[in-house]
Amino acid sequence: MAAGSKQIPPEDTLANLLLTFTALSGEFPTAQINRLPSTGAYQEKILKSLKGEKLLRTYYRDGLRALRLTTAAKKLLVDKWPDLFLPYLSGSTETNVLKSEVPRRLRLHRMAEVLVTMFNANVSVFPWEKPAVFSPTPLSAAPCIGRPAYYSSREVKGLGAQAVKIRGSRSTGLLLTDGTIFTIYNTGPFAMKWEYKAEMRLKAMLQTELCQRRLPGQYQNAVLSAIVFGQDMERMIPLMNDGGGQRDYFVLDGNYQHFYYLTSDHKGELILRLLCDAEQRAVLDDILSQDLSPCYPDWSVENDAMDGDSPVLFAYTCDMPRIKRFDTALELHGKTGTLFCFDFQVDALKQICGQRVKIESLDYEKVKVLLFDGDF
Repeated sequence: MAAGSKQIPPEDTLANLLLTFTALSGEFPTAQINRLPSTGAYQEKILKSLKGEKLLRTYYRDGLRALRLTTAAKKLLVDKWPDLFLPYLSGSTETNVLKSEVPRRLRLHRMAEVLVTMFNANVSVFPWEKPAVFSPTPLSAAPCIGRPAYYSSREVKGLGAQAVKIRGSRSTGLLLTDGTIFTIYNTGPFAMKWEYKAEMRLKAMLQTELCQRRLPGQYQNAVLSAIVFGQDMERMIPLMNDGGGQRDYFVLDGNYQHFYYLTSDHKGELILRLLCDAEQRAVLDDILSQDLSPCYPDWSVENDAMDGDSPVLFAYTCDMPRIKRFDTALELHGKTGTLFCFDFQVDALKQICGQRVKIESLDYEKVKVLLFDGDF
């Protein structure tokens, strides 16, 4: 096909989605293609077509394989939707002028991975679908976050001069739900190395800019929480280590009351949906509470229910500080307790918790069908 006849695929198609993700990410890791909604055969067909049309190209270097937009694709996207894509595909922006250094590329890949997870969990990810919360000047009328919305760290940097305060943070962005602000991280297949002071500056900025200045009506009394994504459950184990007192470990220092660990796959997407939907979590908790006694608030061991004199914790969201407190309190008070989690979380939690913790597993597939009709 002649260069002048190239066209952007129609909206609401896999081809358009793949181009959009690549534009927003700068570089889209090929390993994430199979997580997009469709069959493997159709994904392969669409990718081949986009490459044939010279809209996408594969960039392979230092063992990292990813997709990048061609110059023609950038021009088509900017010409058709200048307001949407010009900020990403013009000038010296990180998504337009791509680097070859491995750390920079891995950062792009981790951000793209989170973008896919959020999209699959029915979170708003595209900038044009969300309130402009992080404009340099706060909107005259404070917007309301209804549907959960994810703002990448690039969008957060739209604050302008305030963004200097969060330079160095490992965060990929923020998830805003109806009543909670989640700081998002992605450790991928590697061990996370926290930039402790930068993370504390980020948290302080959120409390000032979002909770007090920009969205006080919705978040003035909000609890700030965090989520870290990882390649598999094994990545959670070192995060639960106290680091021998070193400040490299950020999870268990009490900085966030709730700090969740989720895998970057469909299993993590289900838990993310539950974190965004208090009603669905309540449904699952009610099911788990059958044949159990009500919880003992403010008891010596944190609990969600009681099995006789034994405390029970619903730990399927992998709230790491809460799991650690439960395990530590059982040891301190010489008690035994039961922890409920998904079947794919069992092995990791057995390595984390002591012998006083009995682990009961939930069938992930059955819960998915029960709560979401298997819809992902």
